This record gives sequence, C-alpha cells and structure tokens, in this order.
Amino acid sequence: MSNYSGYNFIGSARSAEGDVVLKSKNATTGLDLTPSFYQATQSEVDAACQLSALAFPFYNKLPATRRAEFLNKIADELDMLKEDFVSLVEQETALDKARIKGECGRTSNQMRLFAEVLLRGDYYDARIDRAKPNRQPIPRTDIRQCRLGLGPVVVFGASNFPLAFSTAGGDTASALAAGCPVVFKAHSGHMGTAEQVALAILRAAKETSMPEGVFSMVFGSGVGEALVKHPAMKAVGFTGSLHGGKAICDMAAARPHPIPVFAEMSSINPVVLLPQALSKRGDTIASQLSDSVVLGVGQFCTNPGVVIGVRSPGFTTFVNKLTAEMLSKPNKSMLNSGTLKSYQKGCETLIAHPGVKVLSAAQGSDNEATNYLFQGDAELLLSGDKLLQEEVFGPATVVIEAKDQQELLDCISAMHGQLTATVIGESDELLESTVLISLLEEKAGRVLINGYPTGVEVCDSMVHGGPFPATSDSRGTSVGTLAIDRFLRPHCFQNYPDSLLPDALRNSNPLNIMRLVDGVKTDSAI
Repeated sequence: MSNYSGYNFIGSARSAEGDVVLKSKNATTGLDLTPSFYQATQSEVDAACQLSALAFPFYNKLPATRRAEFLNKIADELDMLKEDFVSLVEQETALDKARIKGECGRTSNQMRLFAEVLLRGDYYDARIDRAKPNRQPIPRTDIRQCRLGLGPVVVFGASNFPLAFSTAGGDTASALAAGCPVVFKAHSGHMGTAEQVALAILRAAKETSMPEGVFSMVFGSGVGEALVKHPAMKAVGFTGSLHGGKAICDMAAARPHPIPVFAEMSSINPVVLLPQALSKRGDTIASQLSDSVVLGVGQFCTNPGVVIGVRSPGFTTFVNKLTAEMLSKPNKSMLNSGTLKSYQKGCETLIAHPGVKVLSAAQGSDNEATNYLFQGDAELLLSGDKLLQEEVFGPATVVIEAKDQQELLDCISAMHGQLTATVIGESDELLESTVLISLLEEKAGRVLINGYPTGVEVCDSMVHGGPFPATSDSRGTSVGTLAIDRFLRPHCFQNYPDSLLPDALRNSNPLNIMRLVDGVKTDSAI
C-alpha cells in the first residue's frame, strides 16, 4: 500500500509524492500561512468514495480481531507523534500544550476502547431462533440475526476538537469499528494537523494489511456536498453548527437513496440552580460555574449557555458573585478568526436586544474573546424568541431569573433539545424536584446532578446526543461505545448453512459471545 500526501487528497492506491506538511498559523494571531490551493476536485472526491466502496465488502467481513488490531495500531501511531506535532497543533489552533496532549491521549484511548468493543462482541446483538420443523400449524425455519456495518461513511472534522472529534476522532473510530470505511472531510482550521493524523491512520492500515480505501481524506471547501451526495456513501457523521448540520441533513434526505445523518449541532446546556444549594454554597458554585463557562475559551459543545434560578435574595447574591468571577477570568484567543468573528457576532446580537443586559465584559486584545455574562428576561424563552435558544459558541453565558417555580418549569418546557442539562441542589430539594428533573430528562441526552457539563467521559455509559437541534437523531451518541450503533444495521440470515454464517451466528460460537438463543441469553455453542 502506498501513502499519498498531495495537495487535495490523502489516501491509498495513489502514486507516492512525498509528505506535504500544511503550514498554517492560528488566524486569531493575524498570521495565516495555509496555501490556498488545497482544493479537491470532483474526480478526487469520486476516487476517494469509489475506493471506500471497493474496500467495504472486504473490510466489513474481516474478523473483529483484525479490525481491533487496526484500531490499536492507529492508537499506537498517534501515541508516537512527537513534540513537533504538538507544536503544529498549537500553531494552528491556539490551544495550549497541556490541552493538546490531553486530547491526543483521549483520541488514542477511544481507538483502543472501540478495539475492546470489537473483542467483546456485544455490539453484534446476536439472536438465533432455531428451526422448529414440527411446529403446528406452520413449521419454523432457522432464523438468525446480527448487526454488521452499513457501508462507507462520510465524516466531517470538527473545528473545536482538532483530534478527538476530527480525523481520528469518535466518528471515525466508531465507523471503522463497525466495519465501515471512512472518507474524511478535513476541517480548514487545522489542515496540517489533519494531514499528520491521516498519515498515521494510513501507516496503521498498511502495517495491519487493511484493504485499499479503508480510509481517505479530502481537503477543500464545497467538497462536503459532493461527498454527502455521492452514491457510494451510506451515512454521515458531523459535528458543527446548526446551519451546517441542517444543510447536510437536507442533502442526504434529497438523494435518490436517502442516507442517515448523525449530526451534533446546537445546545445551550441549561444549568438550573436550586435555592438551598445557593444558600449553602453559592460562592463555590459561582466559582465552579464560571470556570466551566470559560474552559477552553468556551469552545465546547457542552458549554453552559443558560443559567436559571428562581428570584430570591440568595439568587441575587449568587449573580453578583458570578459577575465578579467572570470579570476575574483572563480573556484568551479562540481557535481561529472565523470562530472569533462568529462569537463576536452572537454577543453583539445579545447586546443589542432590549431584553438582555450585560453583567460582565472584561475587554482584552483584539485577537482575544471577551468573557461575557448576560442577564436575559424569562419572557425571551417563554415567548418562543429564538435569541436564547441558539448557542453562542464561546466564553459566554446568560442568567435568567424566573419569578417563581412554575415560571422556571415553563422556561425549561420552552427550551429546545439539549446535549446536557444540569441541576445544582441539596439532597432534600432534589428529592422535591422530580417534576423538574423529569422535564430535563425529556429535553437532554445527559442530565447531571451537582456537576458541570464541560467534561465528557469516553466510556460505555456516556451519551453525547439529545433531541433536535442538539442532534439530528436522538437515538444515538457521538461519544462512548454506543456510538458504534449509528453505523450498524441488522442483518437477518434465514435457513443459511452454518458454513456461510458470520462467526457471530455460527453454531460453535467461535467468538464466545453472549447470544439470545431461542429467547435465552447464553454463550454456549448450539
């Protein structure tokens, strides 16, 4: 297998032309060295998609152990990226070295986690109903089912996580684990980073003898539409804006053969503050909450964008403390100039609205994002005004003071779907807040009690998804091992000879996995 690193397309089965490292400074510094000619042509997009289609029937039928070997090798290759790689990421994104190294570790660890899922085998959800030839009045033939990969997947890189939600991020890892080749659309904000990670994936593919086309990456604006509309593509993974996600969903639905889109798009992640907690530990909550708002310059999809509580002297004291905490936080540079401009535009819209006032806005340099604390009228939510429903991506949050408990519940009811929702409260008042908590459970994919939403653990139990517009499909998650479900579909095998069945369904159970056999869970051979 030869690795191709050209101006537009990184993949296999192309003539080697040497590695081209894309040099691009973070645009918030005013220096951008990214060449303007990294633009894939239609023929290059088509080549990447066709390669993935050719790879699918071979890759999908590989034993899970082989795919696990591939994922583990990717993780090894990522771990071998050195300080010059960290410096490249820092140069492109303005993220600090500690954050980058942490994200590197998270990215390789989630590859290894999906390798464990493959070896565990529970993702097959294997079911066997053996033949009943003597059943009356109608005999039953042998019927078996398991889940297999659905086909080549388009994955869009995210701007805010150049590693964990990008080239080798969760969408790529879960799709490859499911048996689906990936065609990756590099994000323009960190093309050099994307290139180096793509080459690491291709080295792993070569070292583990994966089929040609198991992974490809294309650069350029406008290529996303061509990828989504390509007939070889069978699903899309996307992390980004509501506008971008909806556009991709519309494209995928309008195809002659529509395909599913798993898009993470927009969330304001409400934090509800209960009075006893504010009375007992309001200063601590203000400090911790402000840290969560400005963490990573607010560039997290789980950033707490709305803080809501019931009017009281304790709530007023808390808001004053939160204002002081936000003023004390240093302003920092965002990922790139586009992200900064979008953030500034969102804040300007809030500032201009008569129902919103600025509580805190410590000005920094022109290339830094101002940390904002706003206060908004509850009526903005109750009236259906979209102002507070759409996230402002950056270090800002809006405080809302409800006049009473019923208005607080009405405000929550008026909110759209969310990735997260948080309740801060003492034990007794939490027990008395079952209606509130149940309402939040309807609204969000993940509900936190006495925590802050900006940390997302990669584990079996995590859900990073939620009702629209948080995601386009609330049945899935983009973080955690359940993410593999998005790229699987159930296959039924009726009256197959044992020799033609997938390993997960063979009588001898060579994978030693738990299966549902005639309605009974067992790992025994049959």
